[in-house]
Amino acid sequence: MRKFIFSIAAIMLAVSFCQCSPKSQNDETATDVPQEQILVGAESLDEYLPLLEGKKVGLLSNRTGILSNGTHLLDTLLSSEINVVFILSPEHGFRGDADAGELVSSSVDEKTGIPIRSLYDGKGGYPTQETMDEIDIMVFDLQDVGCRFYTYITTMTKTMEVCAKNGKKMIIMDRPNPIGFYVDGPILDMKYKSTVGYLPIPVAHGMTFGELGMMINGEKWLPDGIQCDITVIKCKNYTHQSRYTLPVKPSPNLPDMRSIYLYPSMCYFEATPVSLGRGTDKAFQMYGHPNMKGYKYSFTPRSVDGAKNPPQLDRECFGVDLRTEPPIEQINAAGINLEYVIDAYRNLNLDSHFFRSFFELLIGQDYVRKMIMSGASAEEIKAMWAEDVASFKEQRRPYLLYEE
Repeated sequence: MRKFIFSIAAIMLAVSFCQCSPKSQNDETATDVPQEQILVGAESLDEYLPLLEGKKVGLLSNRTGILSNGTHLLDTLLSSEINVVFILSPEHGFRGDADAGELVSSSVDEKTGIPIRSLYDGKGGYPTQETMDEIDIMVFDLQDVGCRFYTYITTMTKTMEVCAKNGKKMIIMDRPNPIGFYVDGPILDMKYKSTVGYLPIPVAHGMTFGELGMMINGEKWLPDGIQCDITVIKCKNYTHQSRYTLPVKPSPNLPDMRSIYLYPSMCYFEATPVSLGRGTDKAFQMYGHPNMKGYKYSFTPRSVDGAKNPPQLDRECFGVDLRTEPPIEQINAAGINLEYVIDAYRNLNLDSHFFRSFFELLIGQDYVRKMIMSGASAEEIKAMWAEDVASFKEQRRPYLLYEE
């Protein structure tokens, strides 16, 4: 090995969520604030319940919308006699178990009888006018993983747009960014705007949803410069240097913190023929292909919940095992690491057939593919976006809600 390789029925509510402790995922890094002292926005009931009393409320959330006692925000609102009219669900559905990109139908929560309306039903991802007419206020509570191509950013932005156009207030229950301690990657060239890249920000933006919401308004990124009336319920005891372990996996193929830390470097394989481990229990912690040469490690993607038809299904793939090495500290210090993609590109020798058109939507610029094909190193490519990183850090500064 080369030396550098280092369909929704109902949500399981209070009972099932109570099985997840705030430290249920392994994180090998230290933190400047003890994990148990970091409180998500949804914990601050005294700040948001007065804003919701007597109002018709829409809740945009999924299985990540839990409090430290394991209770879902939906249960918290209902027990406080808040009138939740409907639930909106993002990619992967309200239970968080649908495949990446899988269309999810609307349904009804069996426990409460509250309608669950899917924003990932192939109809554009916007809350409908009928939906907006039913509420006075929108509550947003999703856990981000800190990358531009994670579609919850797009979901929040589109929801802000519809709320702004309808004069509806939106409350953002803020949550820590698990990779909020660095900014890396090129700023999106907006000619590549898509569901997996919706804002002119770097791949790893280093911001929370609350901060991004403030920036979307401040930079007038919504159509025609309209602004959404938002209130951010901040996290407590969180800084951008905190190492926050997610209490539940945010989507089916990010099973633990190691996958989340590797995600900014590995997701580009989605636009190649190479498997990144979808169809295994450690997606984003390996990569390989049936025709890769010189590697002893192998894995075989299978059809599983959350990855029903993964790339290279039922074919033995040879490649690189990242499940234990490199150390997490090294992964995080490196930030976005294109060595993995470059290694597979050179090994397979497919030239332009290695890349799919989707690649630019993920990386956000056209020079990266060209530089890889010309033989440039990961360091040389990374130097190309250094100015983007520096300028974005300054641009975002007025919107930061937490100490850097």
